[in-house]
Amino acid sequence: MQFLADVQFQSNWLEILSSPFMRTAFIAGVLVAVAAGLVGYFVIVRGSMFASHALAHIGFPGATGAALVGGSIFAGLVAFTVVGAVAIGLLGKRASDREIATGTVLAFATALGVLFASLASENTSTVTNILFGNLLAIPSDQLVIFAVFLGVLAIALLVIFRPLVFASIDPAVAEAKGVPVKGLGIAFMVLLALVVSMAVTVVGVLLIFALLVTPAAAALRFTARPGWVIFWSATIGVVSVAVGLVIAAMINLPPSFFIVAVAFLVWVVAAATRRERRVAVPAGGHTATIN
Repeated sequence: MQFLADVQFQSNWLEILSSPFMRTAFIAGVLVAVAAGLVGYFVIVRGSMFASHALAHIGFPGATGAALVGGSIFAGLVAFTVVGAVAIGLLGKRASDREIATGTVLAFATALGVLFASLASENTSTVTNILFGNLLAIPSDQLVIFAVFLGVLAIALLVIFRPLVFASIDPAVAEAKGVPVKGLGIAFMVLLALVVSMAVTVVGVLLIFALLVTPAAAALRFTARPGWVIFWSATIGVVSVAVGLVIAAMINLPPSFFIVAVAFLVWVVAAATRRERRVAVPAGGHTATIN
């Protein structure tokens, strides 16, 4: 059965799902979705949506530069996102300062990425994968790296969870009470950089919001409790990845669009059926409304 040119329903999709590369894609997608779910709540509450998007673009020249010299694309991506995260954290303390610092670093990194991409003209497929993601092309040995990143992320968030929630919702009050707001901000940006590097391999630089923001935004429509938001955000991300891969196995198209589409539909349903939630500051303070 053929829908469009080069787009076909694959009758052997069950066989495709059982193939080694698809199993690798499922495991990688689940690891990335869980990692994104762990930080998604903080990305929204801290107002770091622009920063998360910027980090993906900051990692772009690292990935394209690595492709240009024949190095590890993922290593180049991680190196640039981490350096960019530290730079943003150090340059901006107030929200307005962070926006300016983020925009400045983003502009330079994007220009550098365009330069490297033009020089790496023979690796156009690699550049396309960086921009839009290619979950089906993830090598099995990268699963170990993803698992290590997820473990580091989980342990770090477990240690700094309560002060990070406080500093994210009301940084002024948190700082007055002795919470190291700037240090926590830099630590969170580094953790976010690791997650962004992982997520780019799934949905690409241009679709990064699909895993980092959309599931958490949907979860916040149902509950304002940080722990539950993280749980449901990770769950929505995992479901989006799983359904997207199944559809991609049935129709010979890349899974990125389907993953994004599922997450978007969940958010639309949540936004249409649930009202906004108010997030309470632990240990006193004000409340924040989540739309």
